[in-house]
Amino acid sequence: MSLEGFMNEAISPWMKDSGEDSDIVLSSRIRLARNLKNYQFPILSTLNQSKEVAEYTVAALEEGPFEQVGPLDTLYMEELKSNEKRVLVEKHLISPHLAEQSKHGAVMLNQDESLSIMINEEDHLRIQCLFAGSQLEKGLEIAQSVDDWVEEHLTYAYDEKRGYLTSCPTNVGTGMRASVMMHLPALAMTQQINRILPAINQLGLVVRGIYGEGSEALGNLFQISNQITLGKSEQDIVDDLHGVVTQLIQRERNARQVLMQNSRLKLEDRIQRSLGILSHSRIIESKEATRRLSDVRLGIDLGLIEGISGNILNELMILTQVGFLQQFAGDVLTAEQRDERRAALIRERLQLKE
Repeated sequence: MSLEGFMNEAISPWMKDSGEDSDIVLSSRIRLARNLKNYQFPILSTLNQSKEVAEYTVAALEEGPFEQVGPLDTLYMEELKSNEKRVLVEKHLISPHLAEQSKHGAVMLNQDESLSIMINEEDHLRIQCLFAGSQLEKGLEIAQSVDDWVEEHLTYAYDEKRGYLTSCPTNVGTGMRASVMMHLPALAMTQQINRILPAINQLGLVVRGIYGEGSEALGNLFQISNQITLGKSEQDIVDDLHGVVTQLIQRERNARQVLMQNSRLKLEDRIQRSLGILSHSRIIESKEATRRLSDVRLGIDLGLIEGISGNILNELMILTQVGFLQQFAGDVLTAEQRDERRAALIRERLQLKE
């Protein structure tokens, strides 16, 4: 796929698949942190060393494509414009760190964008597999297969006692972060989320916003991932996370049922007001748009809104971000211009049918 292809499609092809519990779990991700033996880690490496790692890694992996995920395209950070990197971050294909701070960074992507191999991020390699809905087991299986394939071509920095060696001590061991992106509007509306999140942290898991560490939980979207990588196997990590996710799904379903039984008119009013504002606004800020899209998505999931595709709203969550708005405009936009274009784009998309 060309750079233009990665830039212009808001929804990655993998997002169009239907996964288990996809009304609540939007996506599942497995990410592996790896470093190469006999090379300085990125936090200590010189520009020349980072360049050598990038060239060596790309050449090695392009030499023998992995059939299970298809051919890979390589994008080099120094060849991308600032806004192009921003779009890749908004699509969750690269991290903000790779976009902003990486020396000779690159990313290798497969055609449906379910596999992303970041080069010279915090570690030499960040292997990321993404799937729609609750598919942690599938994600782990594919990620381990990709990891084995990469290790056939490259030698990892590995210690028999400590496991995979990483730049950050919190990633030492398996080097794995398993995470899910969850839409929890009913728990937020009933204020149960304020009690649940601290309890999740006590279980060795961490809750972040839509773009990971340091980001805000906009649109009632919460990213839940493991915090412990040392002393547990990859399967143990996935099993622990899956157990918590299963409980959260049930709590969210129960909260939705309570809202429908006890406050249906009030809930419908909130959802329809949000739909009306999104359908007719001429200017709208990002935070309000995301909040109201969350309401509309809940309305679709509860059967209170018909004729609008849930995929359209997944698309709008990305399309209305700064990077995409500027990508389509072909120019840097002021805040006022972005708010105007965001409103126009939402009005247009909400007219599309299933």
